[in-house]
Parts: sequence; C-alpha cells; structure tokens
Amino acid sequence: MARTGQQMRQRTAKAMAQPKTAGSGPVRPATTPKSGLGDRLRYRFDNSMARGTPALIAWLCVVTLVLILVFSVIVTLFGLNKQQQGDFGTSMFGNLLHALDPGTIGGDGGGWDFKLTMLVLTIGGLFVVSALIGVIAAGIDTKLADLRRGRSIVLEKDHTVILGWSDSIFTIVRELTVANESRRKPVVVILADRDKVEMEEDLRAKVDDFRGTRVICRSGSPMDLDDLALSSHQSARSVILLAPEGSQDPDSEVIKTLLALTHGGAETPRIVAEIRNPTNLEAARLVGADRTVLLDIRETVAKLVVQTSRQSGAAAVYTELFDYDGDEIYFLEEHSLDGKTYGEVLQAFEEASVIGLISPDGPELNPLPDTRIDGHTLIVVAEDDSALAGEPNSVTVPDLDQLGTGAGEEEHPTQALLIGWNERAPIVLRELDHYAPPGSSLTVLTSFGVPAVPGLRNLEVTVAPGPTTDRATLEEHVLAGLDQVIVLCYSDDLEPQAADARTLVTLLHVRDILSRYDSPTPVVSEMLDDRNRVLAQVAHVDDVVVSGEIVSLLVTQLSEDHRLEAVFGQLLGNEGSEIYLRPAEWYVEPGAEVSFATIVAGAIRRNETAIGYKSESLAEGDVSFGVRVNPAKSETFRVLPGDRVVVLADD
Repeated sequence: MARTGQQMRQRTAKAMAQPKTAGSGPVRPATTPKSGLGDRLRYRFDNSMARGTPALIAWLCVVTLVLILVFSVIVTLFGLNKQQQGDFGTSMFGNLLHALDPGTIGGDGGGWDFKLTMLVLTIGGLFVVSALIGVIAAGIDTKLADLRRGRSIVLEKDHTVILGWSDSIFTIVRELTVANESRRKPVVVILADRDKVEMEEDLRAKVDDFRGTRVICRSGSPMDLDDLALSSHQSARSVILLAPEGSQDPDSEVIKTLLALTHGGAETPRIVAEIRNPTNLEAARLVGADRTVLLDIRETVAKLVVQTSRQSGAAAVYTELFDYDGDEIYFLEEHSLDGKTYGEVLQAFEEASVIGLISPDGPELNPLPDTRIDGHTLIVVAEDDSALAGEPNSVTVPDLDQLGTGAGEEEHPTQALLIGWNERAPIVLRELDHYAPPGSSLTVLTSFGVPAVPGLRNLEVTVAPGPTTDRATLEEHVLAGLDQVIVLCYSDDLEPQAADARTLVTLLHVRDILSRYDSPTPVVSEMLDDRNRVLAQVAHVDDVVVSGEIVSLLVTQLSEDHRLEAVFGQLLGNEGSEIYLRPAEWYVEPGAEVSFATIVAGAIRRNETAIGYKSESLAEGDVSFGVRVNPAKSETFRVLPGDRVVVLADD
C-alpha cells in the first residue's frame, strides 16, 4: 500500500510538471477585446475627423441638417406655425433661416410656443454657425501656413531653377534679372532648405530691382526627390546647383543633388554645378555626364587672380565680359560674312567686337587674320544679343598712316610677393609658374600655418612666416623692384568679414610703402565680400578680385549658354589666346587722335584682336579703372603716355 501511494504521488507530480496541451485538459483561452457598436462608431468618427477641415465642415452640415429636420417635424406635427399648416418644405426652409440667421426670429408671428421653439433652434444654430466659422478660419490659417512654408509645386516652363543657398545667390539673381529683360514673363525658382519667408526677405533686401523677373521661393532639400519635384526642374530652361555654405562636405551634397536631378534617366535641362574641391570633379562628371557644366571654384578664382596680377585693369575687363551689365560674349550664327577673312570681319560691326569663331574643333579665340569665316559661328562681344546684326554696319575707315611701330619688350626674371595664404594659393603659384620667365623669384608671407608649396619649374619660392598686418614685417618684404604684389585673404582661418578686414589693413600698409618708390608696382587683392571692394579703393589697389562675385557671374553666364564654358576656359587658361593690356604706342602713334577702328587695324598687324582701351582720361572714379570694353569703331581716343590697348593675344 505504501508503494502504491508513493507511485500515485509521483505520477501526479509528473503530470503537474508537464505543459498542458490541447488534449491534455482544459486550457484557459486568451481574452480578446470585444468592440461594441459604440466603439466602432467612435472609431469611424475619429477617422473622419482626422481628414481635416473638409470633414469638419461636412459634419457641421450634417448636424445643421439634422437640427432643422427635427424642428421641422416638431413644428409640423404639433402645428406650432399657424401660418404654414402642412407645408413641410416651407417649414424646413424657415427653420434653416432661423438656424443660420438669429435676426430671423424677430419677424416671427404666431404664439409663444412657436416663438420659444424657434428660439431654441436659433440658439442651436448659433453654436453650429460659430463652430463653422472657427473651422473655416482654422482651415484658412493652415492653408496660409502651408503656402508660407513653400510646399506647393511650381507650375512653370522655360524658367531658371536655383538649387541651394549661399551668399552668391544674390549676385546670380541680380544677373539673371538683367539677362531676362528681353524675355517675356521670366521666372526664377529657388529651392533651398530654408524658410520661404526668410529667403524672400533676404532677396528683397539684397536685390534692388527684379526688372520684371518673378522670383519664386520653395522650401525643401534639393537632395530629396519629392522636394526637388516642387521646382518643376524637368521643364526648366536651366538648373544652377550651388555649393552650400557652412556644410562640412559641400561637394558630397552637390553630387547627391546631381543624382537626384538625373534620377531615372529623365530628360533634364542643362545643369551648372559648383565644385569646391578639384578632387571631386571626376565623381561629379560621372553623375552629370554631358548635361552638366562643372565649375571648379578654387581653380577659377586662382586663375583670375593670376591673370589680373600680371597687368593693371585686367579685373575690370574680365568683370565686364562676365557680367550682364554692359558688354558680354555672344554667338552670332547667322551672318552674311562667308568668304571674308577673320581680319576683315574684325572691322565689320560698329558696336560689336568679333573675338573668335567656332570651328569643328571647338571655339577658337583670336585666330590668324587670314582665317576664312565660311560657315563658322562668330564669337562677339556686344551690349546685348538683340543688338547683333548679320550684316556689316561699320563705315569707319581706319587711318593706316597712324599705326604704331613699337615692339614688344624682352622677358626678364621677375620678383613677386604673395601675402596671405588659403586653399587657392597652391593653384595661384602653379599658374604664376606658367607665365614666369626662368630664374624668377617669389616670396610667400603668411600669418597662419606652414604653406605647402607645390613643385614649380620657373619660380623659386621663399616662405617667410610673420604677421602680415605688422608694418615692420611688411617693410622687410615690400621692396623696390617688385614686379607684382598679390594679397590673398585668410578664408581658411577667419570669417569672411574678419579676413577682409585684415586684407584691407595689409593693403593700406603695402600701398603706403610702395608710394616711396618711383617704379609703379601693381597690387592685386582678393576679397570675399563685394561690399569691401569700395573700401579697397581707398588703398589705391590696382585690381580687386571678389571670389564669390566672379564665380556667381560665371555660373549665371554658363546657365544661359553652355558654349561659353570653352570660351571662358581659354580666357582664364595659360594656353591659347588670353587678355593683355599692352602699351598703346605698339598699335598707334603716340599723341595722335585715332578711331578705335585704327587701333583694331594696328592689332591685326600684330596678329592680335583689340577689344578695348584703357586710359586715365576715361577713369570716372568707379571700379573700371579707366577701361572701356567694346567701344564703337568710330569712337576716337587721344593716345596719352601710359594708355593701354586691351587685346587678345597668344603671348
């Protein structure tokens, strides 16, 4: 018995230890929440209310309909309105007026029972109407807030799209407004990850006159496909992609935006994109392919600094050609000059200067005078494309008896001084090395870091660390006999305004030191903010290159005509023809009063193309430094000592 009892206890414990299955005994089912009719109705009501203002208005209409229907039934059944017995439709309309307009009750007749009933209806209608007004007002406020956020799609065609935001956007918009003056209802769309209202306020503050161009701002990330669609970029004339300021890796954002623009292989307009680091150019080209023009900011600014440092007044020439205020570069495709030579075409137009042609190999600036024009598109400098004429219209005959006999100067080793250092400085040194005769020397004076000087062929570089705003330090290096002085800003180490302030102080000292010597030394400075250019004139600087402004001008020009990429590349490069300001006596007799057509003839004799004139007599206290680009062929100049002719030449 003891064993039997013990076995039974073991079997019981084992059974209790095993998990219960469906067939081993009763299992308590899991409880599931049950929803009644009220819960389901409440859930559907919540879903309808979540649809926004239209759903709220619909519910208020339903409440109003139920309210007037109930009171119409009460009035009809109890015969409260003695004047409309049995007329249910008229009762419904009257009750509707009582619900919507409290003043209706003032004209009621009948007994007090009817008046009190209508008073209750009117009070109920007041709640409904008040709620309706509140809902509509809230809906309008929400819609206005959406519009202020700039989240609606732009329905435009043949417009210009600017993606991203930087300080250069103000110059770009200003230039586009000038370029669009000949267009009908031009539009510029800006998509940036900023508040729409702030963008509009900044544009109104920085751009004085939009000249009929409508500027539309939208908020969103250009890298996001849905946000990008707001700009309607696929129907645009061109897209400008700015390198964002303040970003740790702006080129990555530019490349990602290029991926969004070319997503799905859809047809896109021409794209102009800024790249800050040259090492990212190849990756950007792989994405943009043939539809994208890439502008290397560092190299462009560095090349322009070098070109302007070699001759005073060159910056004014480049600025005149790159902006839309004044004369710029156009392409003349249809003309009646076939059969003529390039030398003959140079005298063909009264108010336009031919500077080259487009051959099967691409643009060619300043070809040989005997080059035939047959079937070639001409590259011209003119005030506006509407002023271009296919027929020759110049009647000015050059005076060949007044041509000059001066010769070029022999090259000799040069001495230069570079003050300051930034990420563009190594490119500046390489470009200077291309033009420097063998045996030339250059001193680098900088306050920050140790410059990494690239390997050079013609220039011998000496690095001298020291404070560049200290007078004693500058007097040790700013010496007589310098051929050029370049002052770069510390954009890598200081904020823009602080960097420009230090540059201005340096310029004041440099110009004061150079005033002791008889030989003039050209001084070229780089600025970050265009507003500081005017201040630099106090220091009598020969040329000022504003980095952001120059890049903005080029971006705007390239967005209007991609063929300008090759032309600008030749103007800023060290191969082919470039801009020179050479002594006027090389082309015409000194002291003579000659027409610009005669100056052009003198340049043709030297296988050069004259495009302007520089004289102190033309200076008017502005930033042009007395430079006149593309004067009329009949305009006359008295050749004075120190005057220069602006030409395109090979060397």
